[in-house]
Amino acid sequence: MNLPNYLTLARILIVPLLVVVLLTPVSEAWFGISGYALAIVIFLAASLTDILDGHLARRRNQVSTLGKFLDPIADKLLVSAALIVLVEKHLAPSWAVVIILGREFVVTGLRSVAAAEGIIIHAQTSGKIKMWAQCVAIVALLVAAATGQPPVSNFGQDYPAIRFWEVAEVRTAFVNLATLSLTSNDWKVFGYLIGRGALWIAVAMAVWSLYDYLRYFLRKKQEPLNND
Repeated sequence: MNLPNYLTLARILIVPLLVVVLLTPVSEAWFGISGYALAIVIFLAASLTDILDGHLARRRNQVSTLGKFLDPIADKLLVSAALIVLVEKHLAPSWAVVIILGREFVVTGLRSVAAAEGIIIHAQTSGKIKMWAQCVAIVALLVAAATGQPPVSNFGQDYPAIRFWEVAEVRTAFVNLATLSLTSNDWKVFGYLIGRGALWIAVAMAVWSLYDYLRYFLRKKQEPLNND
C-alpha cells in the first residue's frame, strides 16, 4: 500500500456516499444544501483523486500491480453508480446507460482473456474520449437538476433527440438567448442539452472503443502467426 493506492481506495469508498446523497434527503437534512449540488462536489473530488493517484504513482515511482488492478475498478464503480442514479432520477435514458455499462463488462472480460494469453491491452484514445464525455455528461446533468427538478418537462420520456427544439422549455431558452434575456431555468436547460449531447458522444465512443479493443486484441493474437 502507498499513497496513490490509498487515493484509489478513497475513490471506491466515495461511491456509496455519492449514491446516498443523490437518493436520500441526507444532504438537505444535515447540510441544508441540495443533494445534487453536494453530489457534484463529491463527483469532482473523486475525479480529482483519479488524476492525482496516477500522477503520484508515476512521479514517486510507486506504480504497483495493486494500483493497476484497483484504478480501473474505482473508475468504473464511480461512473456506473452515477449513471444508474441518473436513470433513477430520469436524467438519462436507460438504453444509453445499458450500452455504456455493457461495454465496460465486455472490455473487462476481454482484458482478462488477453492477460491470460500474455497480451496487455492498453487504453485506447476512443476509450479516453468516452471517459471524458461520461464525466461531462454526469456533471452537466446534475447541474441541470441542481434545484431538485429537471428543467425539461419530459425528462426521461422518449422523444426524438434530433428534434429537441420541439420541447417547449428548449424553444423558450433559445428565444431568450436570442434576446439576451436568459433566466436561471434557461441555463439549466442548456446544461441539460450539453449533458445529453455528451451522453450521446459517450455512447458512440463506447461502441467505437469496443471495436478498437477487439481489433487490437485480434491483431495481437495474429502477430505470432505472421512472424512464423
